[in-house]
Amino acid sequence: MSLETTKIEREKKVIEVMIRLYCTKNHQTKIDLCDDCQKLLEYAGKRLDQCPFGNQKSTCAQCTVHCYQKEMRERIRSVMRFSGPRMVLSHPLMALRHSLNR
Repeated sequence: MSLETTKIEREKKVIEVMIRLYCTKNHQTKIDLCDDCQKLLEYAGKRLDQCPFGNQKSTCAQCTVHCYQKEMRERIRSVMRFSGPRMVLSHPLMALRHSLNR
């Protein structure tokens, strides 16, 4: 497994945790994601797979290339604003590592 794959896969796990946390708290889902959140997760995964920076990837908020469509960018921002602070309690190591972008 290359370093690039490792970093992208780690980012995918972080975004999945964020979306699941958001969906559970805002859409009252128990196990599976609602349809909208599932589509957002799939979209984010595709965007990460196609990231032109690969191993040199920064966080999306710091990126110079905005590969998300406007509507999806707004949705993911809402998810991140909601889930980011809550991840400190539910997934502290993941949140710390993500904030340090390593």
